[in-house]
Order: sequence, then C-alpha cells, then structure tokens
Amino acid sequence: MGIALIWSLIVVLIRWITSKRRGAISYDSSDQTALYIRMLGDVRVRSRVGFEQERRGSHPYLYIDFRILHSRPESAGPVSARKIRRLLSFQRYLHSSRFFRGIPCQNPLYILDDDYNGQAKCMLEKVGSWNFDIFLFDRLTNGNSLVTLTFHLFKQYGLIELFQLDMVKLRRFLVMVQEDYHSQNPYHNAVHAADVTQAMHCYLKEPKLSKDLTSWDILLGLLAAATHDLDHPGVNQPFLIKTNHYLAALYKNTSVLENHHWRSAVGLLRESGLFAHLPTEDRLKMESQLGSLILSTDISRQNDYLSQFRTHLEKEDLCLENACHRHFILQMALKCADICNPCRPWELSKQWSEKVTEEFFHQGEIEKKHKLDVSPLCDNQTNTIANIQIGFMTYVVEPLFVEWARFSDTRLSQTMLGYLGLNKAGWRGMLQEQASSGDDTDPALEETDSEVLPQGSKTL
Repeated sequence: MGIALIWSLIVVLIRWITSKRRGAISYDSSDQTALYIRMLGDVRVRSRVGFEQERRGSHPYLYIDFRILHSRPESAGPVSARKIRRLLSFQRYLHSSRFFRGIPCQNPLYILDDDYNGQAKCMLEKVGSWNFDIFLFDRLTNGNSLVTLTFHLFKQYGLIELFQLDMVKLRRFLVMVQEDYHSQNPYHNAVHAADVTQAMHCYLKEPKLSKDLTSWDILLGLLAAATHDLDHPGVNQPFLIKTNHYLAALYKNTSVLENHHWRSAVGLLRESGLFAHLPTEDRLKMESQLGSLILSTDISRQNDYLSQFRTHLEKEDLCLENACHRHFILQMALKCADICNPCRPWELSKQWSEKVTEEFFHQGEIEKKHKLDVSPLCDNQTNTIANIQIGFMTYVVEPLFVEWARFSDTRLSQTMLGYLGLNKAGWRGMLQEQASSGDDTDPALEETDSEVLPQGSKTL
C-alpha cells in the first residue's frame, strides 16, 4: 500500500508540473506584445496571427502574417518568442514552432529505400539535360531537390575544394535555404528554386560562358539561383505596397521582394559561417555581387536589362574576359533561368503554369476577402491560365530568349525557342476550345495581341 501511495503522489506531481509547463508557454491572443523575429540589419518583425485594428496611424493591413496565408488552422497556439534564440525567417519560425509544440511536419522526412536513392542518382547524371524533370526529382528526394541538386553541382564544379568549403557547413546552409522557402506556396517554393538552379547550370555549360567564366562566377551564379526567391511570401510587390507592409517601407517600395531575398540569403550565409574562412573583403564582395544578381530578377526592370543587352549585341562589344561583362551575362542568365518555364517541354511547362496561376488567384482571393483592389491577373473570374500564359510568353519571355539566342546561338537556345513556340500554340488551342465550347470567357481576354504588357507578370 505504501508503494502504491508513493506512485500515486508521483503521478499527481508529474501532472501538476506538466500543467504548469503548458501554462508557461501558453499564448494569450489578447496580449498586444507581439512576437519579434530578428532579421538582417537588426530589423525586428512584428508577427501577427491575423489583422489588428489600426492604431498610431498604421494601416490595418500592416501586420498581415504571411506565414498563415497558405497554412491550415491548428488547434495549438504559437510558441513563445523566448523559446527561439536563432535568427529565424517566417518559414523557419513556423517549422520551429511546430517542433516546440510537438506537432509533426506535414512532410516528415522518411528514410527512402535504395531504389529511390538510386533513381535520384541516375537523374543527377543527366542534370545538364534541358528535359530534366524537377518534379520527379523532388519526389525521389522526398522534397529535398534543392539541397540535393545544389550540393551535387557544387561537387561537380569542384567548388568545395577550390574554396575550401566545410561540407557540413555547406549542407547546413543549403538545408536552411530550402527551409526558408514556403512549401505552402504553389509556385515560389524550393522546387522552383531547384528548377532555376538546374537551368542556371545548363546556361553555365554553354560554350561562350564555360570558356571564360571563373570559379568565382560559377559559385555566385549557383548561389544566386538557389536563393533568388528566398522567403517569398506568395504575394507580389503591389500587394505589399498597398497593405503598407514593413518590407515595402524598409525598401522604399523599390524591388521589395528582391531586396528581401538578397538580405535573407546574406543572413543565412553569415549564420552558417560557410565563407567565414575567407578574407572580409572577399566576403563583402560576394554579398554585394550576390545582391546584384538577385536584384536583376525584378521583372519590373525587364526592359532596362533587355535594352542594355540589345545595345551590347548590336555593338558586338561584349568581352567575357572583362569581369563586368561576365557579371552582366550572369545577370541575364539568371533572368532567363527564372522565367524559363514556358521554354520547357509541355508536360513540365504546363505544371508550372498551373502552379503560378494558382498562386495569383490565391492572392486575388485574399484581396477580395479583405476588400482590397484585386491585382491584375489575380482575379479568377476574369482571367484564365491560357490568357495569362500567352501574354506572359509574348511580352516577357519571348523578347528575352530571342536576344539570348542572338548571344548564344546554340542547340539549347534553339530548343528553348522551339518549346516556347509549341507551348504558346498549345495554350492558343485551349483558348479556341474554350471559345467553341461556349465558356463564359471575356472576349477582351482572348485578344492576345494587346500592346499592354500584363502587369501581373511582375509577380514572378
């Protein structure tokens, strides 16, 4: 009886301690002290679980929490900020809070059998193929396509040995990069980053580039491709501006997302210590040039880069022995890699088109829900995938890739233009089918020769 009594007391004590511990990390939604997430430049981000009332002259949408735009509601509340000590992006904060609350991730990392690993390795042997199926590769690597592919390319180019990189730090950096992409985003996620990195690899192998690019250039190109959309919230710049988001204010409404991607990438490089062994001057140079590459993906500046590219081609003055010219070509290569989906085989291109349109329409639903003006191309009542893609191909993709083919007239360039033509014809065929079947499509949207560049393309 004595032992039973002791055990009963122990059980009661354990329950009491557990209840107290739960109370210690409980979250009171009425508490106005917000979670603070430290970011690069000592910017403190006030994170909200929704919208708060306007106060101190702030806009009511200033505190939209982009971590929940695509996430499902959960029963447990957020973890206290005191439990998190690292520099966290929204995405890694979400993963960490799930961990602290004991909630398993939606995509747990199961141990893959040898068959899957073997197939992934076979695919990597053809990583330079333009028909590379990144969706299949992502499944074979259980959602780790960005880490696996980028690590493989670092080894293939000999960058680990050349820059004396610690492989543990490199993998840790790549894992953090992959985690900072929002898996809930249909398009701007780690698979897109892996796809852009694979395309960048294809361009780096082109004769004109491979002959003159240095290992430093290749390192920068791969890093920029892997991180170019880091911590993307799944909404475009106009959305951030009209909701007075802190990022829009921080970067003065200029290349808001691209500046955030760059600063996030620099933050992870410093946190991982990947290049801590390099001289300070080299590290700062790398961070600056990385920013120059990522900022070039701002599609609102597309015409500026395209005009400069055409001028160089007409003057025939591009000399890749010149470091500035090599860097400019890296910028153009990254721009091509970022929007090359319409130049992929139809089976791959169609999937990307559906995913980016889903993301557009999701933003549109958020805007409707909160009584905001719906951004161009984000209203699913007045737009279709076919119309969006035809406009994007005609006014954004084709002009860029025609000039790239002038610069690098190779089999790959002709292949990309060939797929672009076939895919555009495919979407035109779908429009004709919709018209013949009597779909309620706005006739104005079926006009593909408009002189106006779709503004919604700025979201890519």
